[in-house]
Amino acid sequence: MMAPVRTDRRRTAGATATGRSAKGEAEIDAADSAQSAEVPSASAGGRFAVLRRPAYRWFFLGQLTSSFGDFLVGPAMAFAILDLTGSAGDIGLVMLARSLPIVLFMLIGGVLGDRLPRQRVMIAADLVRLLCQGACAALLLTGTASIWQLAVLQGVYGTASAMFTPTVTGLVSQVVAADELQSANALRSMSYSGMMILGPAAATALVMLASPGWALGCDAATFAVSACCLGRLRLGTAGSGGQVQVRDVLGDLREGWREFSGRAWVWSVISAASLTNGLFAVFTVLGPVLSEQDLGGPKMWGLVLTASGVGAVCGGAVAVYVRPRRALRFGVCLVAGFAAPALGLSVFSSPVPLAVAGFVGGFGLMVFNPLWETVLQQQIPSTALSKVSAYEWCGSYASQPLGLLLAGPLSERLGLRHTLLLCGLLHLVISLSPLAVGEVRRLESAAAGPALPDSLV
Repeated sequence: MMAPVRTDRRRTAGATATGRSAKGEAEIDAADSAQSAEVPSASAGGRFAVLRRPAYRWFFLGQLTSSFGDFLVGPAMAFAILDLTGSAGDIGLVMLARSLPIVLFMLIGGVLGDRLPRQRVMIAADLVRLLCQGACAALLLTGTASIWQLAVLQGVYGTASAMFTPTVTGLVSQVVAADELQSANALRSMSYSGMMILGPAAATALVMLASPGWALGCDAATFAVSACCLGRLRLGTAGSGGQVQVRDVLGDLREGWREFSGRAWVWSVISAASLTNGLFAVFTVLGPVLSEQDLGGPKMWGLVLTASGVGAVCGGAVAVYVRPRRALRFGVCLVAGFAAPALGLSVFSSPVPLAVAGFVGGFGLMVFNPLWETVLQQQIPSTALSKVSAYEWCGSYASQPLGLLLAGPLSERLGLRHTLLLCGLLHLVISLSPLAVGEVRRLESAAAGPALPDSLV
């Protein structure tokens, strides 16, 4: 029988009550003394005081730049493949090649993120992704690209992402103080949201005025910037260090599984996310195809993505300032709106309703994300944070390859709009399903404030 939520919070009281160990506190103190004078906490300096920390500023700048590149790639790769073969199945195949290694290797990435210096793991992953995207750009620009080449390169890219992604969550808890976690996560989400506006708009312009290869070249450059920014961090050594033995890896995986599976609020949300991400994968494949075939080209797809970015910026701003007492329940209610873009594309063809659908989806997602990350960082011990994050990401991605694989056959059998409608409806219902779990409804934030009426939280 699982321990009640309050027991978890008492068990991690003191050194780990905020999701960070005493060692993590020492790392922050050492980093701050090396890079700056004493920095006021968020409570003393406002929601954006976290930007006064030099380590966080460099981290933030690198992630901001990298996020811009991420949002260039989606539309650019989709339309590059449409130019090559015109096949929705080929889009799904290349996306599958990128996402499958993430599922397969994410747990290993989480172990490495807790055992090796997180900064070095992330820099190495950035450099590998730089090479992959640079090679894709060169192939497309020279007219020598083939589907198998793009798939192989995206597979290597996905493997590097599996090392990078779970490590980020642990690194944030090293560079900011406990009471700054939600502000730090919300600022990351806001920057990500801003790039949701700029990235698709820039990608659409590059695809229409030049070629998709230029967008991939820009993405490669953003990884170089990210690696340089991460190189400027001065952090204490995280993890146990030393040579990583197979038995150590297996032991770490077991420890991470205990932390993950022992909390109903974690696995229930991740189970729902796994299914909805599979449905969203279908949307990412069929959306560009519908736009190209029925909506006049890339512009309408770019509109949906850009509107999602505007909504995400607004959602990120809300996440900076609100402190709901039951943050998880609040976030789950809002993230159900992420079903709106698929529902909108399945029904509408005109710009205004599609833009509204995109806005609603982006808003809900970017309120939820920083609240979710903050709850994890507050409730999970720092020494297990990257491992638990790996299970989180692995679970979230688990059904994405299946969605990518089935998108083409489903659309051929049901039609593009009917497939999107089915995915949107299922997405809406599944997103709300964690509310059936008592811990999700009752879990209280460690540092809640009076920002919202009790009826809303």
